[in-house]
Amino acid sequence: MRYAPRLRSAIVALAALATAALAAPSARAADKVTFGTNWVAQAEHGGFYQAVADGTYAKYGLDVTIVPGGPQANNRLLLPVGKIDFYMGANMLQAFSSVVEGIPTIIVAALFQKEPQVLIAHPDVTSFEQLKNKTLFISKEGLASYYQWLVADYGFSEKQVKPYTFNAAPFLADKNSAMQGYVTSEPLAIEKQGGFKPSLFLLADFGFDTYSTTIETRSELVNQNPELVQRFVDASILGWYNYLYGDNAAANELIKKDNPEMTDEMIAFSIAKMKEYGIVDSGDAKTLGIGAMTDAKIKSFYDKMVHAKVVQSDIDYKKSYTTAFVNKGVGKELGPK
Repeated sequence: MRYAPRLRSAIVALAALATAALAAPSARAADKVTFGTNWVAQAEHGGFYQAVADGTYAKYGLDVTIVPGGPQANNRLLLPVGKIDFYMGANMLQAFSSVVEGIPTIIVAALFQKEPQVLIAHPDVTSFEQLKNKTLFISKEGLASYYQWLVADYGFSEKQVKPYTFNAAPFLADKNSAMQGYVTSEPLAIEKQGGFKPSLFLLADFGFDTYSTTIETRSELVNQNPELVQRFVDASILGWYNYLYGDNAAANELIKKDNPEMTDEMIAFSIAKMKEYGIVDSGDAKTLGIGAMTDAKIKSFYDKMVHAKVVQSDIDYKKSYTTAFVNKGVGKELGPK
C-alpha cells in the first residue's frame, strides 16, 4: 500500500498531461493574417470589421489586421507578392483579368450577391428604358465594363455619356441626366445636396449579375494551407451575419476609427440599403449561406461580358474562382427567421 500515493500522483500527472494536450490546439498562438480592402473603411466592409470587433476571427484562431484601401493605396498589387494574405475584390471582372495576365490569385468567397452599382436619376424617371434618353455621367472604368453591357443588352449609346468625376454637381444641375453610383452611398449625398430622393436602378436587378466584395487570395495559399483559408472565410461570413442582424456598434466604431470622415448617418444608410436591395443576403445566399458562389451564375456573367466584348471568349474563367470554401450554410441560423 505504500506505493498507492505514488500511483495516485502518477495518475494525476498523466491526467494533467492529457488535459494539456487536449487544450493545446485552442491555446496555440493565433495565425497572423492581413486583409486588404479596396477602399476606405465604410459599412460596405462591415462584416470584416465585425469579425474583428466581436472576436469571431480570434475564435477561429486568427489575428487579423485590416489594411484599408483608398486613393493612395492599391492593396490588390500587394496580394500576389505576399505583402497581404487576403484581398477584398470588387467584382468578377478583376478575377477574369488575373487569369488573362497569369496572376496566381483566386476568389474563394463572394460576400455580395449583387454589385451595388446603380444608375441614379431625377425623380421623374420611373423606368429603366427612360435612361436611354438621358445624358449619363459615367466613369472611364464604368464605360469600359458595365456600360458596354448596357450597350449590348439594352441598346444604350456611348454618345449619351459624359465623364463622371465623382462629383454629383453636374447631375444635380442637369435634370435630363443620370449618374453612376453605389446604392449604399451616393443617393444619401444627393438627398442632402439636392433636397430630393432620386430614382435608383440597381444594375444587378436588370441582369448585371456579377458577384462583388469578394475574398481573393493567392493560389499558393489555397494549395498549401486550405485550412487557414477555410477559417478566414467562415469567420468572415459569420462577421457579415452578425453585422447585418446583430449588434454592430463596436464594428462601426472601428470603421470610424479607420475612416474619421465616416458618420453614423452614412453607416445607417448603407446598412439599410444593403438590406433593402439584398446586396449581401439574397439569391443563392438564402439557401447556401452568405458568401455563396455558383458555377451557373459566374458562367452567366462571363457569357454576358463576352457578348458585350468586355472580355475574351477563350478565357479559362473557371481558374478565377473556387467554390470549395463556400456554400456550406455557415451562419445561416444567425439570419432572419
